Amino acid sequence: MAGASVKVAVRVRPFNSREIGKESKCIIQMSGNTTTIINPKQAKDNKSFNFDYSYWSHTTPEDSNYASQMKVYKDIGEEMLLHAFEGYNVCIFAYGQTGAGKSYTMMGKQDVKDQQGIIPLLCEDIFVKISDNTDNSMSYSVEVSYMEIYCERVRDLLNPKNKGNLRVREHPLMGPYVEDLSKLAVTSYNDIQDLMDSGNKARTVAATNMNETSSRSHAVFNIIFTQKRHDADTDNTSEKVSKISLVDLAGSERADSTGAKGTRLKEGANINKSLTTLGKVISALAEVNKKKKKVESFIPYRDSVLTWLLRENLGGNSRTAMVAALSPADINYDETLSTLRYADRAKQIRCNAVINEDPNNRLVRELKDEVSRLKDLLYAQGLGDIIETYRATGADIEGLKYVSDCKNNNNKDQAVNQRGDLSTVTNAMTGMSPSPSLSALSSRAGSITSLHDRIMFSPGSEEAIERLKVNTG
Repeated sequence: MAGASVKVAVRVRPFNSREIGKESKCIIQMSGNTTTIINPKQAKDNKSFNFDYSYWSHTTPEDSNYASQMKVYKDIGEEMLLHAFEGYNVCIFAYGQTGAGKSYTMMGKQDVKDQQGIIPLLCEDIFVKISDNTDNSMSYSVEVSYMEIYCERVRDLLNPKNKGNLRVREHPLMGPYVEDLSKLAVTSYNDIQDLMDSGNKARTVAATNMNETSSRSHAVFNIIFTQKRHDADTDNTSEKVSKISLVDLAGSERADSTGAKGTRLKEGANINKSLTTLGKVISALAEVNKKKKKVESFIPYRDSVLTWLLRENLGGNSRTAMVAALSPADINYDETLSTLRYADRAKQIRCNAVINEDPNNRLVRELKDEVSRLKDLLYAQGLGDIIETYRATGADIEGLKYVSDCKNNNNKDQAVNQRGDLSTVTNAMTGMSPSPSLSALSSRAGSITSLHDRIMFSPGSEEAIERLKVNTG
């Protein structure tokens, strides 16, 4: 089991038209991985936070410090994709106030070069890595699903005709899942791109005072990535299954800032409810990891559909990364500070990810790796002939067992009756002199008896054995 903290990154966007119109000032500063927010009312009241990554995207690409879409993907997306190929579940989710740049970071502009987000870049990279594979024993399959959580109801974005509310169930081993959610097999990036386009068109968006294309729902794009390896030596097929969850959360918002009324107000209330529950879950998990004595604590996963579906990604069986999107404007100081505190708490969550494979296959793989490691140590110490000696002796021992079994069967009347030719073979063997293989076995047995002496008295052997003991200990 691999315990690892949630990776947390923050990214600040350029001013939007609304902030430019209000002549807003930038209150975010970044130096290395440290992000500082300046209180516009008290200039000396600065608060600094340290994260795994701090991305400065406030200026133009000509700025040497500018963090492009590809930079964000290289740091976060590629690492998570590597974990998926190792067999882990992975999750990347974007959080921030409405209009902070979450959808741009996650999805980007697919039809504009260099502006694709994490989701399309990761999907494209999966098939690049699959095509680069040269191991004929490996085979891969990719399936995708796309859903949105709108007003605490789950909708299938790949089957928009189904307007009904999909039910969230819990599997005893796999955890929470959505019943009857479409899961489509894909064989290329173009297949995924077509599905993403149709899903994005079906997603619920609306204009508010804060954002002209505000996401009114949480979107979850899932990739089920299966790897199968066939071992020709054992004729055994092992399988690793990874679930990649890419989540674009709706933005937290204030009704007085967005000017929301009627349906938009109801949507905002449901968005804030689920994000508040997500905040409670993150805080509870952070407190659990702070305690020296691990005690059972109540985590309110079930208070929201969002947190219930993301249960495994938050402190469970997953490698997880969070991207917090920030507004640089002084008029959004309170929301930006809240987002930074939110991200700071998420750093303290530890997930216990495991490789998703059959336990028996895992044991076989680990034992084979250990045998291979010990062989390499023996060869490195100049003791490789020991392996060859035992390998040859093992073959002769198998031959001796076969002869012994034949003789034992010869003494049993029932076995002789069933296999009349066995008696002929063993009688013929009785008057024969020892075979060359048996003679070789006898001589090798003597060599094995003196093997310890030969090793101990060979030049430099004592030092080699001591090094071997240290390496294997």
